Amino acid sequence: MKNTILLLSLLVGFSGLYGCSEEAQNKLSRIGITWLEGDYKITFANGSHTQSWLVKDGKVTSDPEKGYYYFWAVQDNGKKYYVQTPITNSYIEEIKP
Repeated sequence: MKNTILLLSLLVGFSGLYGCSEEAQNKLSRIGITWLEGDYKITFANGSHTQSWLVKDGKVTSDPEKGYYYFWAVQDNGKKYYVQTPITNSYIEEIKP
């Protein structure tokens, strides 16, 4: 999975070097991940606003056309709640046991 994310990052980086429009770069950055399963920390950072969620033994899916990640996050009390966050400015980290 890390190789997929690294490859996607390189594609987006090279597209900027070779004259792709910003819109084309955004589309490239959205096509890489459509489904992740396991334990993840998702962080949305935009200016001074930062928020993180934990996904435990769950799925993170994306809708590249709409530009969002969707997942069930776990609260401290163990309850789950549904989250939708923009792909842009969102970062996904795999949590290793």
